[in-house]
Amino acid sequence: MTTDPPWWRTAVIYQIYPRSFADASGDGVGDLAGVRGRLGHLRDLGVDAIWFTPWYLSPMADGGYDVADYRAIDPAFGTLADAEALIADAAALGIRTIVDVVPNHVSSEHAWFQAALAAGPGSPERERFWFRDGDAAPTNWRSSFAGGTWTQVADGQWYLHLFAPEQPDLNWNHPDVRREHEDVLRFWFDRGVAGIRVDSASMPVKDPALPEVPETHADGEHPFIDRDELHDIYRAWRAVADSYAEPRVLVGEVWLDDQKRFARYLRPDEMHSAFNFDFMGRPWDAKELRDSIASTLDAHAPVGAPATWVLSNHDVTRPVTRYGRAETSFSFLAKRFGEPTDLGLGERRARAAALLTAALPGALYLYQGDELGLPEVEDLPLDVLQDPMHFRSGGVDPGRDGCRVPLPWTRDGRSYGFGPEDGAPTWLPQPAGWGSRSVEAQQDDPDSMLALYRAALGVRRAEEGLRGESFEWVDLGPDAIAFRRGDVVCVVNFGPEPLPLPAHREVLLASAPLEGMAVNGPLTSTPPTSTPLHLPADAAAWFRA
Repeated sequence: MTTDPPWWRTAVIYQIYPRSFADASGDGVGDLAGVRGRLGHLRDLGVDAIWFTPWYLSPMADGGYDVADYRAIDPAFGTLADAEALIADAAALGIRTIVDVVPNHVSSEHAWFQAALAAGPGSPERERFWFRDGDAAPTNWRSSFAGGTWTQVADGQWYLHLFAPEQPDLNWNHPDVRREHEDVLRFWFDRGVAGIRVDSASMPVKDPALPEVPETHADGEHPFIDRDELHDIYRAWRAVADSYAEPRVLVGEVWLDDQKRFARYLRPDEMHSAFNFDFMGRPWDAKELRDSIASTLDAHAPVGAPATWVLSNHDVTRPVTRYGRAETSFSFLAKRFGEPTDLGLGERRARAAALLTAALPGALYLYQGDELGLPEVEDLPLDVLQDPMHFRSGGVDPGRDGCRVPLPWTRDGRSYGFGPEDGAPTWLPQPAGWGSRSVEAQQDDPDSMLALYRAALGVRRAEEGLRGESFEWVDLGPDAIAFRRGDVVCVVNFGPEPLPLPAHREVLLASAPLEGMAVNGPLTSTPPTSTPLHLPADAAAWFRA
């Protein structure tokens, strides 16, 4: 009888943004066949699962998060048969698949919304959405993409969209909406998908009275965020997930400041885990990150859920760029053109952050390209930008396209191996010199970011202490984060001066050469020496206590 925890409690999950991972067809857009051809990279990296951002039929007004049909793959990516083959191929390598579901809204081209427009005011078809009469917009709610949240149609009614106008919000009080989404879960679970990631999970339910957003409100009484009625929806989803011989997994995208409210989504009959955005948004600062780790573990403990750790995703400025700035935290409101960054400093900190996150108890999420140390591409021509966040900000916000530039696989070539040599230009242009950061360029370099990630995930899998859920703080002063898991200690130096390492038997891994060590390189295993070892500034190390 095995006592191993469920796979999802400690998994390394790799996020794939399909448009930008690999292009097999040669049309300049990544596709599922391209992913199938690169599964060996993910096997060698050592991941347990891959999470796909939406691969469904979509007009791509918001990178696929405007879904027109959950049961069809967008032709740019392939076919349903391609998706089924990819799920099977990945499973054969021991890699599970997670897909996105977007319950808050659908595409304005979805059959339901088109039927609602055709049926007119007062029709049953419009009851699946939020249509209202009025000479002006029914509320002054603000969109997550800036601007208003209501658009008027030809017959005079208004419809609600918390994101872009091409993403009309669904009415979750309607039984059709609930029934359809449970059927969608079954559709993909039946095809071997191991779990779903729930987009904007705290937003689908609205107060039917449509009040304005108050300056202050009681828990659960915001008109469209974190309403108590949400939990009945996710309990029903959990029942669907648990009905399979191998129970499927629910992962929530839950943006909430209140950790107690956050933890309610992780009760044993709701979601299995949720993204930890607090940690991802914190600056490169020992106290800030220590507080985030402590509050995260404290919030998860009462509900018995594993924490998740993530440095970036398809919406967020890449760590190598973010950590090289004067302001190292992340917020959407702070994104602007022309922010200077020191990429050398950012890379040192990103390497240290990789070891920090990989050593923490729980699940680790890795966004494609971060294992290569890719920076944000911040000089994309304005005429190629596609993100609605850019356009709805009036051009002030550069948007999210800079972290979505197609990956480099080879040192040379028209698209650095992203697509065939005779293929079309990539859907977003790759910067000059992108090949120097490619998989091929880093493959055999022991000091590369790729080598560091491969080593970290290998040690994480091999060390019993890192596979469990134990955690104990180690006090090495205010400029360090240090903790022990089993007999493995992780230390990160945030201070300006080298930090002496405590007594240890061997160094398992370091993000930078340690001062006093005869053998340098990211992967080190040396017996104790009489010379004290020092950890440089903005570096991390794992050692055996």
